[in-house]
Amino acid sequence: MESPVESLSASAPSWGAKMAFGEAVTVGGREVIPAALVIFGFGGGGGSGKWPGAGSVPQGEGEGSGGGGGGYVLPIGAYVGGPNGLRFRPNLVALTIVSVPLVSAAGWAIARIVTAVKSGRAMT
Repeated sequence: MESPVESLSASAPSWGAKMAFGEAVTVGGREVIPAALVIFGFGGGGGSGKWPGAGSVPQGEGEGSGGGGGGYVLPIGAYVGGPNGLRFRPNLVALTIVSVPLVSAAGWAIARIVTAVKSGRAMT
């Protein structure tokens, strides 16, 4: 019997672009192809062996395996067909949410640089 990790590993190469781009649909006479940022990961492990004897605890044997995974899909926009061909139309709500950590980190970095320059010390 194939383990869950082996099963996931075998199917992962077939996911590719079909997870990031949805099926084309026609909305209001225009072709729309949804696009998303897809992130996923999985892992697993296994073990086997004997526990060393320690005091009143009898010697045992162990065997085990486990696995897990997760994923995240963020709809970033869609390609919309028009008279000039396909154009990307971003999902502004999703892009705003994704940009918050980046903007926060940039603000923090700029504040540290300004503080270091004002105090006249070298940045380390």
